[in-house]
Amino acid sequence: METTNKTSITVENTVKAPVEKVWKFWTEPEHIKQWNNASDDWHTPSAENDLRPAGKFSARMEAKDGSFGFDFGGVYDEVRENEYIAYTLGDDRKVEITFSPHGNETKVVETFEAEGTHSIELQRGGWQAILDNFKKHAEANV
Repeated sequence: METTNKTSITVENTVKAPVEKVWKFWTEPEHIKQWNNASDDWHTPSAENDLRPAGKFSARMEAKDGSFGFDFGGVYDEVRENEYIAYTLGDDRKVEITFSPHGNETKVVETFEAEGTHSIELQRGGWQAILDNFKKHAEANV
């Protein structure tokens, strides 16, 4: 029996928007396509989201110059509206996201299991950059 210690990485941000709006911007495909990139030279041309336990989601992430792209997706394990999302990625890594309302602000905390190809710092930086982009999108659309 093989045992592997999985490293978890956490990124977080506080969005100046009520939790209901944050949830909508996080989960609706037309919004996902607007914020789901770590830098301006990437984009998400398509996204699908079946937001329920055992529902699937996918987002196509591509470099704008067409040099590289990949599908990011998985299956939801648990969904509690305006509170919590847990899912399993296609490579069996686990992700958990909590949405904590504080008045007209919402703290979003995302914890994910690291993959073995890229450094922890690179993964943390990429996921944080996407979360920062989400914050910008949400605050600009409240």
